[in-house]
Amino acid sequence: MADSKLDSYFEDWQARETTAEAMIPIIGRLYRKYNVVTSIFGRALVNRSVIRILKDHRFVRQVEGTELDVRDSHLLVETLLKLKPGPCHVDIGKLAAQFRKENGTDMEAFLTAEMGDVLGKHKEADLGGAPQDVVLYGFGRIGRLLARIMIEKAGGGSLLRLRAVVVRGGKDGDLEKRASLLRRDSVHGPFNGTITVDAANDALIVNGNYIQFIYANAPSEIDYTKYGIESALIVDNTGIWRDEAGLSQHLECKGAARAVLTAPGKGKIKNIVYGINHGDLTDADKIISAASCTTNAIVPILKAVNDKYGVVSGHVETVHAYTNDQNLIDNFHKGDRRGRAAAMNMVLTETGAAKAVAKALPELEGKLTGNAIRVPIPNVSMAILNLTMEKESTPEEMNDYLSWAALYSPMQKQIDFVDSNEVVSSDFVGNRHAGIVDAKATIVSGKQAVLYVWYDNEFGYSCQVVRILQEISHVKFPYFPADRG
Repeated sequence: MADSKLDSYFEDWQARETTAEAMIPIIGRLYRKYNVVTSIFGRALVNRSVIRILKDHRFVRQVEGTELDVRDSHLLVETLLKLKPGPCHVDIGKLAAQFRKENGTDMEAFLTAEMGDVLGKHKEADLGGAPQDVVLYGFGRIGRLLARIMIEKAGGGSLLRLRAVVVRGGKDGDLEKRASLLRRDSVHGPFNGTITVDAANDALIVNGNYIQFIYANAPSEIDYTKYGIESALIVDNTGIWRDEAGLSQHLECKGAARAVLTAPGKGKIKNIVYGINHGDLTDADKIISAASCTTNAIVPILKAVNDKYGVVSGHVETVHAYTNDQNLIDNFHKGDRRGRAAAMNMVLTETGAAKAVAKALPELEGKLTGNAIRVPIPNVSMAILNLTMEKESTPEEMNDYLSWAALYSPMQKQIDFVDSNEVVSSDFVGNRHAGIVDAKATIVSGKQAVLYVWYDNEFGYSCQVVRILQEISHVKFPYFPADRG
């Protein structure tokens, strides 16, 4: 290959790199000053590296057939910043692709037509109302990921604000160990930011967020108002209490307003899968459940299939990563089989996910059965949906439909879609969707369909929990481009 051609490839790469670098401060300013969240076909851009931004532009080939030109997206965010928008979510990938398809020449006119409702609506002193105080009751796997996500999403500081964490303990060195566990994670990697330990005041300062650590053995010991915390959302990620009687203890604390359980709730507690039945929430619901990771993974895809084809019956088999309640080596466990060494065995166990589907999607009540196998990996699971449908389909038609659902339906934050022969479980660590359809594994024959759904049972689920917190805090911003599905 001639040297001139080699040079042209490298020069083109450097030019695109330079343009992506120029986008980063603009994306940050839109987020921190205006509370504008930017993405490219659902892939978040805030706090992303130059290489990640360029990879997201290249991903657009899979959707539009051609790579997104970084110059178009740079022009779009630069123009948007000048127009001083109010809080919103903007998919600059979809907008830039639309601008190019329409052979647009005036980006300001294009954005005015698409986003006129929010342009010029920024108010320096009011970016969505007073911050909502949030308290994490427990600081295990889910608790620490919730902390990471909320700190990342702090934006202009006027939305959800993590104020405190409640844990047992309080011995010398406890706070330093908690900080270390937040800072380093064997599965999810290092924390993206800085953590300072304020041992004298039992607090961590994380990316400028002052987080009080409260040591208590029960909710009855806590008065949140002593720490300046008012009307807080208490997120119980301990799993100790799952019924109304147990979780009501949180509401008896001064400064607490509502309790959210990060596990399936029992009795009459509403089990919410964001994107499906979050519209059922009312201000009168003081105790709610975010259901399970598996329920969140499968319900959006089941709804999509049921809406188009009708689900007659089905079986859900979950191939699930081992969890902290299993034993590292063989030892006593109150649950069947779970006492056997988690890292050495596939462990057949039960799952309530199939029955729990009906709590979020009543039309499927009694139509599904389920089982689970715990396997020797620490994170990322798979649900296999074996469905009998009312209408016939083909693998191509089913995949086209689910791809559309992942990109354009109201469930686009819940459903992701991958079409590759090479993906494995570790490729989905950190995926923010509730579930990811593996297109290459889809089997459809007439009215029978088998769908393979990956999900990060820790991070993807935690993102769903945060979406519920935003919903009940009325942190809900318009999305652009508006859904045309």
